[in-house]
Amino acid sequence: MRTPRDLARRYIGWAFALPFGVLLCASSPASATAFLGSAQNFAVLGNQSVSNTGPTTLNGDLGLYPGTSITDVTQITLVGSSVVYQTDGPAQQAQIDSTTAYNTLAGLSVTTNLGTQILGNGVGGTISSLTPGVYKFSSSAQLNGALTLDFTGDPNAAFIFQIPTTLTTASGSSVNVTGGGSSSGVYWQVGSSATLGTTTTFAGNILADQSITLNTSASIVCGRAIALNASVTMDTNSISNDCATANFLTSISDYGSVGFSGPVSGSPSQVPEPGSGLILAIGLAGIAVATARRVTA
Repeated sequence: MRTPRDLARRYIGWAFALPFGVLLCASSPASATAFLGSAQNFAVLGNQSVSNTGPTTLNGDLGLYPGTSITDVTQITLVGSSVVYQTDGPAQQAQIDSTTAYNTLAGLSVTTNLGTQILGNGVGGTISSLTPGVYKFSSSAQLNGALTLDFTGDPNAAFIFQIPTTLTTASGSSVNVTGGGSSSGVYWQVGSSATLGTTTTFAGNILADQSITLNTSASIVCGRAIALNASVTMDTNSISNDCATANFLTSISDYGSVGFSGPVSGSPSQVPEPGSGLILAIGLAGIAVATARRVTA
């Protein structure tokens, strides 16, 4: 005949065995939330307004919140399943998620201070190639000519540019990306406004505290234009939030199937969610321990 002590030992044994048994048949942990949250679905997101001139092509959603004015929308071609969210819930949530991402980017520890250096191999440019890291400028940032971002084969790496004031590119400038993968990230955190010069070929997610202007024939072949507190202005542009789907006939070789929106070191998006099996195992273990205590008593 088993004594209360024997029963207690059995229940305690179950308490330790149950988590492992359940985990063996549990599914893998759920995926973590994308770093940009719901904003990842957008190619363009404005706050006060979105204006367009001439034929513009967007691969990704077009959103506006809380503003109500999207001008010349009839000349905007939306690729695939892309839609327009104007002053509604999805656009509002995308703005909230973008603000969270912006604040996270601004708070990351700097790996290299670029001071007042000019990006690109054009006139005045001192930096034509970079490897992953968090780069900070003293004030404004300029791109003149071609800049290569080399992921050096690390699919989980990221480029983050912290720009306290403005980002501007000279006409014909370009950002070329190589050596990355589907989880690569490129982010331009701009303290005020960003302006892409005519025929600029850009890459990465621009998150500007104020406005974003794309001059005639400028393109973002892989990334997004997100204005948190002002407007997005377009003029015969091409923007794609999916590197693998639409590079708009350019010769740029980009990587990252979701528009360079991979995780950022130290961000909440890198913390995996617990699988349902693990949660169940913990609960069953707790019940077993509690039962054992009652038997012992």
